[in-house]
Amino acid sequence: MSFVDAHDFPVDLVLRVLGIPASTYYGWRARQVSPSRRQLEDAELLEMILKIRTAHEFAGTYGSPRVWLALRRQGVRCGRKRIERIMRENGLQGAFLRKGWKGGSTRQNPRHVAAPDLVERDFTATAPNRLWVADLTRIPTGEGVLWLASVRDAFANKVVGWATDIRADTKLVLIALDHALRSRKVHDGQLIHHSDKGCQYTALRFTQRLHDAGIAPSTGSVGDSFDNALAENLWSTIKVELLYWAGAQFATRAEADAALLRYIDGWYNPRRIQQGLDGLSPDEYEEAWHRTNDPATIHPEPHQSR
Repeated sequence: MSFVDAHDFPVDLVLRVLGIPASTYYGWRARQVSPSRRQLEDAELLEMILKIRTAHEFAGTYGSPRVWLALRRQGVRCGRKRIERIMRENGLQGAFLRKGWKGGSTRQNPRHVAAPDLVERDFTATAPNRLWVADLTRIPTGEGVLWLASVRDAFANKVVGWATDIRADTKLVLIALDHALRSRKVHDGQLIHHSDKGCQYTALRFTQRLHDAGIAPSTGSVGDSFDNALAENLWSTIKVELLYWAGAQFATRAEADAALLRYIDGWYNPRRIQQGLDGLSPDEYEEAWHRTNDPATIHPEPHQSR
């Protein structure tokens, strides 16, 4: 409408040429002078949205669904469609998946005896430390590939252990596992560790470590992302929010490692809210469970596959 005001021609003439009803134009002018209550509310919501998306280094990855959840946490009640509209009108969008990603690399050793699949694509857990999923992937840097191995608890989707190295070997996945074991209380016979049949996870050293910790090993099919979907989902999140959205181009492996530390330990676990966790972060979801359950006396049944 400001196009109409930018010319010296009579307003009615410009409106006729453009095919704009006079009532539409004069209504727009009136709203600029005296905005409606809804416009004022939209402006207030926009200010809240901007605060949410600038509250952390990675908060700008939030699209309308997570922004809406964040507003609800603040006691703001409004429709999801309204938040979506306000963000769209102001050119705000969340991180989204792009093509061109190369993820992990699974190589099976035919001489290794792989554990059976105890999960069968059921990645639900009734409590922490009942089902862990593990995988590894590559992070590109200017010095070459940096390999990332992780262990994720299925109960709250929390990354309970992770490690990086220049080689994707058994030592790497053992370090990630040991980090998880040091940070968690694992009861003998209650935890399943699920991965693919990659040689790192079927190696004797790794399976022996699981046995020593009282953990039951489980493996899915080779090259089938659905058999380890919860672990693959973590890689998708990292590539979308850290590599693509932030446009991260790491010059060195050390730089990539530092970014992963900020993302996983500084954002993903403590602050990144998830719809499947009732709008809480993994840390918050686990803390809420611990407040209403005594892990010293309550021991839910081990994970059962469907």
